[in-house]
This record gives sequence, C-alpha cells and structure tokens, in this order.
Amino acid sequence: MRVSAVRLTAAGAALAAAALLLVHSLPSTAQTAPAGGPPAGPVVTVAKPIVREVQETQIFTGRFDATQSVTIKSRVPGYLLAAGFADGAFVKKGDLLFTVDPRPYKAAVDQAKAAVSVSDTTLQFAQSDLDRALQLQKTGNITDQTFDQRRQALLQAQARSTGDKAALQAADLNLEFTEIRAPFDGRMSRALVSEGTLVGAADTSLATIVAADPIDFYFELDEGTFLTLERALAESGAKGSLVGTAVTVGTSDEAEPKRAAVIDFVDNRVDQASGTMRLRARVPNGDLFLTPGLFGRVRIPVGGPKQGVLVPDEAIASDQTRRIVYLAAEDGSVTPKPVTVGPKIDGYRLVRSGLDGSETIVINGLVRIRPGVKVTPKATTLPSTAQPAK
Repeated sequence: MRVSAVRLTAAGAALAAAALLLVHSLPSTAQTAPAGGPPAGPVVTVAKPIVREVQETQIFTGRFDATQSVTIKSRVPGYLLAAGFADGAFVKKGDLLFTVDPRPYKAAVDQAKAAVSVSDTTLQFAQSDLDRALQLQKTGNITDQTFDQRRQALLQAQARSTGDKAALQAADLNLEFTEIRAPFDGRMSRALVSEGTLVGAADTSLATIVAADPIDFYFELDEGTFLTLERALAESGAKGSLVGTAVTVGTSDEAEPKRAAVIDFVDNRVDQASGTMRLRARVPNGDLFLTPGLFGRVRIPVGGPKQGVLVPDEAIASDQTRRIVYLAAEDGSVTPKPVTVGPKIDGYRLVRSGLDGSETIVINGLVRIRPGVKVTPKATTLPSTAQPAK
C-alpha cells in the first residue's frame, strides 16, 4: 500500500510539472498588464471617420441596344448578283451592300428615254401647228373649231411629255435601286441570302445593319426609386427631369461603371404591368467595344454633392434589424451606436445618419468586443480611398 501511494504521488508531480511547462509554452493572446495594474483589454484598431463632400449614387442594370437598326431589303425584284461586304464587317454610309441584276432596268430606262423623245417631237409639232393657226386666225382664214382642235392637240402633247418624263424618272430610280447601299455607318450581320437568289420587292430580308457609335443603354426604375431620383434632383436646384443627367455606364464584368453617358430619354408613362419607368442613356462607343444586346450597369447621381461621413464596411456590425458602429472612448470603454447607411463611395460606406464625423470608432477587431469589457485602442488614420482587399 505504501509503495502504491508513493507511485501515485510521483505520477501527480510529473503531471503537474508537464501542465506548468505547457502553460509557459503557450503564446499569450492578451497584452501584458502593467505591474500591479488591472489586466489590459483586447487590442482593437480605432480611427476617425472620413468627412468630405460626396456624391451619392445608385446603380441599376440594363441592356445595350443600337441607336439604329435596319433590315436590308431590295426595293426592286430581280436576281441577286453579288454581295459587297464581308459578314460582320463595319461599313460606312453609302457603301455598296448588294447588287440586283440591273439589265432589265437599264432597258426600261432606254425605253423611257425613247418615249420622251417621241413626246418632245410631238409637242414641238403641236406648238408649231398652233402658232400657224394663230396667224391664220388673225386673217380669218381658219375656223374656230380647227383652232380649238390644234390647241387641244398641244395640250395633249404637253401632258404626254410630262407623263413620259415622269416614267423616265421612275425608271432611273428603279435602276438606282438595283444597287443596295448602307443607310448609315454600322456593323453588318451575315448575308441572309446567297448570290443568284430571286428576291422580291420589300419582302426578302437580305441582311441587318446596326449602328455602332454611339450606342444606347436601356434600363428600368421602379416607381419608388424613380420618384426619389426626381425629387432629389428637384431639391438640388436642377430642373425636375432626369433627361440631361450625366451618368456612367459599364459592362457587367467591370467593377465600376466608367464610361461617361447622358440620359436622353424618359418614357412618358409608368408601365402598368411591371410598375417600372423605362429610361435610356446614350453612350459614346468610339472604340466599338460595346455591342447591342450586352448587359450592363449604370450609375446615377442622387441629388447634388453634400457633406458625407464615410466609414469602412468592416466597422459596421449588425444588431438584429439595425446597423451599428462602436464608439471608443479614451478610457477604453466601447458604446454601440445605431446608424443608417447608404451606398459605397470610394470603397467606404456612406453613413446617412448616426455619426457626425467627430467620433472615434472601432474599425478592426469588432469580434473581440464584449459587453462591459474595456479595450486597448490602437489609433490609425483612414486613407482617402479604401484599398481593395487582397
């Protein structure tokens, strides 16, 4: 029994020594307190919010569309001789796109010219015949009926000449229409018909062309947002319409819309089915990068510039339905403060209400904060623009 007790005592001593060694080997997570003072609280980073003039904005999604889009069709029937463009090529206004066999129309022009020559000759003869009748009428050597007949012949010759000249103009137009040209600068689709196809007048689609520069961006706002933007615009002193508002537009894969654009159209009524208002922004597209049909985003300013308080997103915590930040006092005490937040500006979150910018807030280490526990604040200064997280 004494041997067992001695063994147990030795084992307990060994365990105690091992535990003491383990404790000394663990790294310390708390800051060392001054000798004889209370233990130091957890270390948190604190800073003053950024206060400067800001422009509040909102982002909406939409789709790019061409300012002009036309389905190319022939205005005269005939056999298609050739296509004068490469599929998908950019063309200029007036470039030759298709050629319809012009030979029947050249023959029609020649026939119309011959008819004009005949009518002109007939008109000249009728005019001379009437002039002779006028001389004979003065001497009484012609009856009134014969004179009226010659004047009637002149009037008929004049009408026939006018009609034949109009027919020649129509024949010239039909001959001109055998060359189908681009109505504006733009990008072509593929040719929808092959050479040798018999095409009809205005019933055969040959290709499509869309304007490339500028390009339109269509998007929709719900009724509440539309009223908010209109009211904010009016309160800033501008005219009560979003038309003429400068915005920025970007594609769906861009982090921030950067292309300058201007809203040039607001629909005249709210869509009753969707409850939205349709708007359009016109975007310069000199590099031809933007293509109709792409999704994109537009950033719209809300009102005018104003003083704003900006804080990092990391400084904002959620308390059930509220957003809060923690105010740090000089003695290390921390107080939660409810705030109302807005959009991100230059990487920071806009605080609409709850802060005036004079406070010191916790921006890092929120998970270490406990009710009634003081912290050890480590002061820093926020940069003017938030750095993206790596």
